[in-house]
Amino acid sequence: MMAETAVDGYVVLEELPRPDGKLTKEQLDPVVAAARAGDPDAVQALLRLIKPTVVRYCRARIGGRDLSYLSADDVAQEVCLAVLKVLPGYQDRGGSFLYLVRAIAANKVADAFRSVARDRSKPVPELPDRPLGGNEPESHVLDLDLGARLGKLMASLPPLHQEILSLRVVVGLSANETADALGISAGNVRITQYRALTKLRGMIGDGGF
Repeated sequence: MMAETAVDGYVVLEELPRPDGKLTKEQLDPVVAAARAGDPDAVQALLRLIKPTVVRYCRARIGGRDLSYLSADDVAQEVCLAVLKVLPGYQDRGGSFLYLVRAIAANKVADAFRSVARDRSKPVPELPDRPLGGNEPESHVLDLDLGARLGKLMASLPPLHQEILSLRVVVGLSANETADALGISAGNVRITQYRALTKLRGMIGDGGF
């Protein structure tokens, strides 16, 4: 059982909201401040808060695509390490810490795709063994194909539309949380999400799926 910390405004790990709960600036700020000050319990608490969101974000952006040896969870781990690396120099300027996390995650995902693109230009002696796993390989292949087709449709949307759908639909952030993460208004988030979903439905209806 983790002992209570003496940092004002910081709660022990067991009292923090679950990862699938609402992640607000008010909940994040005291934990970020304590972690930035070097409190090891706060660092672990911060990771507990952001990691599920980071993992779901990376899986949403990478899932269904062939990234060879690189997995979405590997990228998520790199994101969390990068967040901890920049944490000591973080300055709270009134925005949400989620904006920094999202920016790092977006950059790491982009780096992952660039890295794979470079690797594919180099011949390899043989293909690696990639067992599908599970008891129903046909279903697994169908799921991968579905994810790939959804990924292609998503890739045809403007970048902001992709980000909003990933954060709202896949990661599960609220409109306000998404707005904080992207630095836009919650109203803009809702309107853009509606337009993005409408465009996706249109592409599916036109046979683009």
